[in-house]
Amino acid sequence: MAFARRAGGAGGTAPTARIGLGLAAVGRPGYITLGRDRDLPAERTVDALREHTHALLDAAYARGVRYYDAARSYGRSEEFLADWLRRRPDVRDVAVGSKWGYTYTADWRTDAEVHEVKDHSTAAFDRQYAETRAVLGDRLDVYQIHSVTPESPALTDRGLHERLARLAAEGVTIGLSTSGPAQADAIRAALEVTVDGERLFRSVQSTWNLLESSAGPALAEAWDAGLQVIVKESMANGRLAAPEVAPPEVTRVAERRGVGCDTVALAAVLHEPWAGTVLSGAATPGQLASNLAAADLRLDDGDIASLAGIAEEPAAYWRHRSRLPWS
Repeated sequence: MAFARRAGGAGGTAPTARIGLGLAAVGRPGYITLGRDRDLPAERTVDALREHTHALLDAAYARGVRYYDAARSYGRSEEFLADWLRRRPDVRDVAVGSKWGYTYTADWRTDAEVHEVKDHSTAAFDRQYAETRAVLGDRLDVYQIHSVTPESPALTDRGLHERLARLAAEGVTIGLSTSGPAQADAIRAALEVTVDGERLFRSVQSTWNLLESSAGPALAEAWDAGLQVIVKESMANGRLAAPEVAPPEVTRVAERRGVGCDTVALAAVLHEPWAGTVLSGAATPGQLASNLAAADLRLDDGDIASLAGIAEEPAAYWRHRSRLPWS
């Protein structure tokens, strides 16, 4: 299925079609989301997490979610997703995205010294694209460079751009994800990358949440330029997901509306007109249901005003994120 830019285009007219499911938290035993001890099976074996992920995918599909996001560095996320698709031959109305540029190195451990290694070279692309195709076959719709920053060679490597353009000619949407306090600079640089006069990147996946909103203007520019905008980390790796950790402003809105803090946080992203697809990072069907309630929550001007003041300075936000423990 081709990846659609507009909300609802990746499957049906259900409001939840605008929400996708990211597999970072369930494709490997260790990640930096808060509260994982409550979210995952007690024994985080490959088979246990495979079945856990399949149950989550079943719940997501049943609720109208039609975009699924994996990555080479998300442990076995591509494998789990491919297995689920084979189990569900009836599922043809979904879009599948993955990312290359990080290699998973934790060897299925939560206490690894290094969990992933970044490499945006053409050699890394050649290797990881072959690995992705071997797993996902013809089900790959979106392929993104993982975690691009302004200094990434992926923004200037013409040989890489030509490889990606050939992949685009085969019908795959070429994109990038961004991270770090200079996301806006990376997004704007990507908008200038062309091959044979045609813009190369057709999607961008960036962090935007109530604590880190600095990429918003650049994402609006990307949307206006015709790119699909995918928003990740709307819960700030769990910092906005529950009343015991969320800022009081989020808790107050959630209590007044009778929903969870996570619902408010995700609804705040959906409020942005440029947010084409917003990823849920849910690790359980219950979390997913609470996240998906955001599709029906309309924040009013008072809500938005009360939430606007909690954003952190970008460098401080990313320093805090870098210190979150893998668990």
